[in-house]
Amino acid sequence: MTEKKRTGNQAENLARQHLTKAGLNFCVANFQCKTGEIDLVMKDGSTLVFVEVRYRADTELGSPLETVTSSKQRKLIRTASFFLQQHFGDRWPSCRFDVVGISGPLDGAPTIDWVKAAFYG
Repeated sequence: MTEKKRTGNQAENLARQHLTKAGLNFCVANFQCKTGEIDLVMKDGSTLVFVEVRYRADTELGSPLETVTSSKQRKLIRTASFFLQQHFGDRWPSCRFDVVGISGPLDGAPTIDWVKAAFYG
């Protein structure tokens, strides 16, 4: 496993723990299909939540939240549509797209920023 992948997994695990402590329920990690990947799929009550996790060790060049471009948003929306079709057919639940930005040392006290409904699909 590459260092980048290991770091990504650590960040996703931190995000998952943070969201679970906030009351969300875990469904799926790293859902992949031909259109892309969704880091986490969670449930917030009856709402299905697609979560993009971004990590930056240093925020000098900007927040990890700023790295979710409109192109990345479109890719996440396409991938979520595939997930919904595969798991729910024509009866899609209420859903939203959240972004969790993590910065600082993963093995110390990183900063975790969670943006609910960061964009719409």
